[in-house]
Amino acid sequence: MAAGHGVSVVPADAELTTQQAADMLNVSRPYLIGLLKAGEIEYRMVGKHRRIKAASLVEYMRSDDQRRRRAADELSALTQEMGMA
Repeated sequence: MAAGHGVSVVPADAELTTQQAADMLNVSRPYLIGLLKAGEIEYRMVGKHRRIKAASLVEYMRSDDQRRRRAADELSALTQEMGMA
């Protein structure tokens, strides 16, 4: 907020459309659908439309952040081992 970016407050039990979820992740809708099909994010079908629980999306965001941090830590450790830092 301090940087002038908008903030959305979404109830944990809310269901999002694929476009809303893609917007929250800052990815394209086709990329999000790939994540859904790969089982990375839990969703359900309503007719022929996918719905994603906000809580499932937040859980994915947390686990993705942890994976990124671990990868950055490993890269940093390798850089130090190779004497490049």
